[in-house]
Amino acid sequence: MKQYRKVLTFGSVVLAVGIVLGFELDSVISRDNTAESLRKLEDAYLMINERYVQEVSSSQLTESAINGMLDELDPHSIYIDAEAMKKVREDFDASFDGIGIAFEIIAGPNGMDTVAVLNPLPGGPSEEVGMLSGDRIIAVDDSSAIGFSSGDVERTLKGPRGTRVKVTVRRPGYEEPLDFVITRDKIPFWTMDAHYMLDDETGYIRLNRFARTTYSEFMEGMDMLRQQGMRRLVLDLRDNAGGFMEMAVKIADEFLMDGQMIVEARSRHGEYNQQNYARAGDGFEQGPLMILVNENSASASEIVAGAVQDHDRALVVGRRTFGKGLVQKQFPLPDGSVLRITISRFYTPSGRLIQTPYTTGQSDDYYASKLDRYRLEKTLTMSEIQDTMPDSLKYTTTGGRTVFGGGGILPDVIVYPDSLSAFARTVVGQLQDNAFARAWLDRNGVSFQEEWGARRDDFAKNFAFAPDEFDAFLAFLDTRGIHVAPDGSPELSRTDGEGRWFSRSEAERDRELLMTRIKGRIGQRTYDRGMWYETISDVDHVLQEAMELWGRVEGAPLR
Repeated sequence: MKQYRKVLTFGSVVLAVGIVLGFELDSVISRDNTAESLRKLEDAYLMINERYVQEVSSSQLTESAINGMLDELDPHSIYIDAEAMKKVREDFDASFDGIGIAFEIIAGPNGMDTVAVLNPLPGGPSEEVGMLSGDRIIAVDDSSAIGFSSGDVERTLKGPRGTRVKVTVRRPGYEEPLDFVITRDKIPFWTMDAHYMLDDETGYIRLNRFARTTYSEFMEGMDMLRQQGMRRLVLDLRDNAGGFMEMAVKIADEFLMDGQMIVEARSRHGEYNQQNYARAGDGFEQGPLMILVNENSASASEIVAGAVQDHDRALVVGRRTFGKGLVQKQFPLPDGSVLRITISRFYTPSGRLIQTPYTTGQSDDYYASKLDRYRLEKTLTMSEIQDTMPDSLKYTTTGGRTVFGGGGILPDVIVYPDSLSAFARTVVGQLQDNAFARAWLDRNGVSFQEEWGARRDDFAKNFAFAPDEFDAFLAFLDTRGIHVAPDGSPELSRTDGEGRWFSRSEAERDRELLMTRIKGRIGQRTYDRGMWYETISDVDHVLQEAMELWGRVEGAPLR
């Protein structure tokens, strides 16, 4: 029955797409000899509208039809409706109109959640009127904001620049609510999460995606790091799902010599074939370079990692990347929705196809197979993974090293994060470290701001909790159903459903990690998102392992 309904929907989608895109259907039909099929599908679409037992929504049929048709293609050809497309444009443009805050939703009883300000964005309208991290938004334009969802926040606080909105907050330490009248403005949201010096000679940059502003942000970060004495660079692309190919090409160009290929796009349509080469310039073409990647690094991230690896320019460290090497082009529809259709495939300079193999029309299997491969490779050493590779998936770099295809970029050095204890997994999984950081600032925010508010450069290295703060954290967890008892205590065998019980020794095992995460969240709330990464670098196992590998990067040639 599902197959029958899907076939019926194809008529609507072919008809709709042909009309809204303005295709010359006669030429398409003639070329593909599909006239008879198109008429059949159109007849079926009209039959449903005219003869079905109850009235149907033509627009809903059409949208379902489009999705049904794309289901038969690759996993990355998608339909984006008009409403969702607004958010996509914001992500790619790296800006929106609003009041300029990062926020979180604090769960309350019976759905009475509260919106809390994580950070007023630097230079934004909320910072200018005096809003602070930790403020709880309780009303917008005199209407209650208690129980707001993330969608409600965006709906009420975003808006055209120049318009005003009244925001009422409760501030910890103040008895009366505070009112702010904020004039909305264009708000950038940065694609560079952090840039700082790991030590006297090593710079660090983390990019969360590739949007229109990414290259300019990256270059600004590089200039600042050079001024601080950077000689070598760690570029962190972990969890970077990609974005604009152009931005990836520009950043890769900063690392490669004039004339070296960056990426090639191949298609059955000649107009979409493309080769991108590095140009001469004064980039970071000689300094030691390391790229961090993981299973969530995709698309544009893989272009950068694959290019520098194939030219022996950098050591790639982490886990095999996602394997998205399909190029999509957006075809706009009149209502603001978009068809994003695959037009070509990415290949690295050595000829590796970045895309993971897939079977058309089986997207669920596609994602499941990625998870299976991640779990399998997590149990294997690099040599064991390489032994499974057929000769057809072995490629040669500029310097003669062997690299591997099969989908994604297999790092030169595989490093997995440290495994957490069950106690730490529970705490982090329930975001209790984040909740404690918020509660800690509610209690200590005034004195903390007086001592540390203007000392951003000192915070990561010099701020330390009082010795008894870990016990205060455990007491906080106890109120949240996460209990810690002395080793050997009979409480540890309780199965009455009253929360979860862990031994003190298990809690102590990840003490440094958890307290560092709490410190990072306090730093993020007080300064900016970059302080989170700067603070946790000391407990970032992958980064710390990478810092031990500079000998392989600084030698000549790369090995």
